[in-house]
Amino acid sequence: MKKTLIILSLVFAFVFVSNKAIAQLDSTIMLCRSHMNLPFLSDGQSYTALLNGDEVAEFYATFYGGSTYRIVGYSGTAEGNIIFSVYDQEKNLLFTNNDYENIPYWDFEFDYSMDCIIEAKLDAKYLTSGIAVLLIGFQQ
Repeated sequence: MKKTLIILSLVFAFVFVSNKAIAQLDSTIMLCRSHMNLPFLSDGQSYTALLNGDEVAEFYATFYGGSTYRIVGYSGTAEGNIIFSVYDQEKNLLFTNNDYENIPYWDFEFDYSMDCIIEAKLDAKYLTSGIAVLLIGFQQ
């Protein structure tokens, strides 16, 4: 009986934590979507990563020359919790929102097509762990 009670407690705790994480992810995605409005259209993907401490998530994207894009990034429910940076394939920094008080989005255009690396990390002043969410959209 005691063993069954322990197992049920663990299952309940797992379900509770899972539901809380899913709810946090959903609300963070909704915040990102609030900045992905016309004339921008999302590419349909959510770039997400669970981060702890100084971990950095890496995402890869191809941006086509002559198109205007928007990257939106959030962690949690407040602006400024996430730092995202865009690099070219040689790891040359093209943009970081950290230079602009961690603004939640950035609009940009390339003259030619380019494969990029997007890094996301938590701003340690505000969060020590959380879900990083990025959306990428293009102008219609």
